[in-house]
Amino acid sequence: MTALTQHRSVVMCTQGVIATAQPLASAAGLQVLMSGGNAIDAVIAAAGVLNVTMPMMCGLGGEVFAIYYEAKTGKVFGINGSGVAPRGSTPEYYHRLGFQKMPPHGMLAAAIPGQVDACATMLERWGTRSLGELLQPAIQYAEYGFPVAQRAATSMANTTLLSRFPTTAKVMLKPGGEPFRAGEVLVQKDLARTMQLIASGGRDVFYKGAIAKDFVEFSQANGGLHTLEDFAEHRTTVYEPLRIGYRGCEVLQTAPPSQGVIHLEMMSLLEGFDLKQAGISSVASIHLQVEAKKLAFADRIKWVGDPAFVKSPIKGLLSKEYAAQRRGGINLNQANNAPSPGMPGEFDGDTTYLCVVDKEGNAVSFIHSLSNAFGCAQIVGDTGILPNNRVGRGFSLDPGHINVIAPGKKTMHTLNCYMVLREGKPYIVGGTPGGDRQPPINAQILCNLLDYGMNVQEAAEAPRWMSTPGTDPVNIEQPFALELEEGIPNEVADRLEALGHRTTRVGAYGAGGQVMLIQIDPATGVRHAGVDPRSDGVAAGY
Repeated sequence: MTALTQHRSVVMCTQGVIATAQPLASAAGLQVLMSGGNAIDAVIAAAGVLNVTMPMMCGLGGEVFAIYYEAKTGKVFGINGSGVAPRGSTPEYYHRLGFQKMPPHGMLAAAIPGQVDACATMLERWGTRSLGELLQPAIQYAEYGFPVAQRAATSMANTTLLSRFPTTAKVMLKPGGEPFRAGEVLVQKDLARTMQLIASGGRDVFYKGAIAKDFVEFSQANGGLHTLEDFAEHRTTVYEPLRIGYRGCEVLQTAPPSQGVIHLEMMSLLEGFDLKQAGISSVASIHLQVEAKKLAFADRIKWVGDPAFVKSPIKGLLSKEYAAQRRGGINLNQANNAPSPGMPGEFDGDTTYLCVVDKEGNAVSFIHSLSNAFGCAQIVGDTGILPNNRVGRGFSLDPGHINVIAPGKKTMHTLNCYMVLREGKPYIVGGTPGGDRQPPINAQILCNLLDYGMNVQEAAEAPRWMSTPGTDPVNIEQPFALELEEGIPNEVADRLEALGHRTTRVGAYGAGGQVMLIQIDPATGVRHAGVDPRSDGVAAGY
């Protein structure tokens, strides 16, 4: 077994710390922290900058899930800032238009955006600064431009998609249709003007005012179903996060329609095995984690949807009894390439991630997304807004599917983020983008930290595996493939093949994810932050 190599140092500090996937966003958040703002203020400022500097990942047309720990009360809150399918969204409507499956792009693919309301709600409840103040760095980068980062430039090179819609090509491509390359300056004056309207008018201008009117008019003129009523009725939900015990800690996750429950189910299954004894990147360790992933994802396909429309057995899925029962489906000597869902009891009625801990100990785990890269890919007129494509990506037209589209319904969400408590206080704050790759990456990171004793930077850099397909109801019948990053020994790959896994090798950092991590030393209070080398990201503190 080759020794693990850590290429970056852990960022350590005693006051506030932030980790994001983009240096300009980390700088904006750190400035807020150092000037006396709290974790909520910092995350909103950083998210605003990310909306400008990572337009393929997130934006005003996107959605949010978050977990917030409030130090003065010791309470933890989940935030659901996802949007619903517009009125008129029925399988029959899409079938009449000739669709056999959901369209991935254009206005028919977009849910009602939730990010603006989520940020406003978080600030009203827990922040100390105004939305107008915190959006100023983002407005400046949109108005005067910013240099495109290296990994972002790779994502922005999809000229086929970006040139499909004139409003998008005008902003996201250079004259002549060429993509922006790393170091070239991207200016988004329309987006700056829209952000300034929000800075001045708050959430209402977005959901009840001029922006909502422009969005709806453009959508309906381009085949969409959005209405002013859909926008006016949108609300962010604040709730008690899901939680399980693991290795003496509590792992908290976002609730449905988020797929956070799948991450927790994976951890519950793995708690019954001695991963530390098996060893990092060993045959036994990878095999157990992959098999736990398959069972948890089979349960997601069967059971997880919008709790306003379907009853999901969340308590059952996360119970210790169910985990013990499901472990019986893990064969230590054979890969299961046809996983089936279990029968739990107790029924209940492309993305970027960032995390912040402030000097008072308030902590935020925050993920926001347009779903696929560039969302629906069609900028709304001259607003600069790129809507998500959550409707097109997440819903089914099959009337028997748990995530069949319906008016006012939220699809099952790939977005999720976590927080780990130790003796009731934040110990680890983390997450990653990556769609269906998020739960297995999050599980690997927590195993790296809690089972193998890695520091946060080692955990982020360690070689990963990825089992595909994920939970796409169209592709789930395809044969499973197990991607193994460079750094996992060839002899481990050979032995996994012998167990029945179909392995493929990918390059260093090729299995996806852009992990951001903060760990708080319970003895000293020192904050330790790590950033995934698979991103352009930076951690910074003081």
